[in-house]
Amino acid sequence: MRLIGYILMICQLFLLVSCADAKVKEYKLEVVAEYPHDTESYTQGLFFHEGQMYESTGLHGKSTFRKVDLVTGKALQRLDFDKQYFIEGSVVMGDNLYILTWESRLAFIYDAGTLEYKSAWKYPREGWGITTDGKQLIASDGSANLYFMDERFALDRRQVVTFNERPVRFLNELEYIDGRIWANVYTSDEIVIINPKNGKVEGIVDCRGLLPRDLHTEATDVLNGIAFDPQTGKIYLTGKNWPKLYEIRLEEKK
Repeated sequence: MRLIGYILMICQLFLLVSCADAKVKEYKLEVVAEYPHDTESYTQGLFFHEGQMYESTGLHGKSTFRKVDLVTGKALQRLDFDKQYFIEGSVVMGDNLYILTWESRLAFIYDAGTLEYKSAWKYPREGWGITTDGKQLIASDGSANLYFMDERFALDRRQVVTFNERPVRFLNELEYIDGRIWANVYTSDEIVIINPKNGKVEGIVDCRGLLPRDLHTEATDVLNGIAFDPQTGKIYLTGKNWPKLYEIRLEEKK
């Protein structure tokens, strides 16, 4: 079944890059700066809060949440999770830090300022990516759906993400940037930019070659991790077990 899923994903990506609607903008990346990234970080969530970068990492027995120094890539503060949990996306909204789990159907809530544990809540689906527009939590589950929820995970609405009227599946890590949702498409080098009101893809970001081939190792995994710092307007990308974090700028393809 996983092989079938990958085949469907590849077909989906072919449609994204070869059947672009005239209204959908296509972008390539310009690397502005690069920083060290811990190659033990199987990146699941990446975001800034009040100028500070945070990262959640997955895998059973290796799942963490980290307050990370941007310049060195080192953890300034770290939470380690029991091996039964596979940690996924994370985000701060209000005074709470929300951390999803993949298959445990639990979400952990911590104090955003101190990282002290507050509670665990039942979560109604697989946890993948999560972000916020400042008013609602917005989450993915690996399908073509985005879920808009309140602070207690009560569902306000479900939005199907589409490109040329076709659902875009395998939505993963999310980031809310200037009124749009950016989403990694799992196992691909594509990021889609989504209108949250109607779910339509308005932009496609081609991230091929972002991590040079000579920096790949056997542990190097897929692109996953989008962070926007609203204090500076800068955007950062990385991947699972990547040695680098990149500050990037978009350039529209001609």
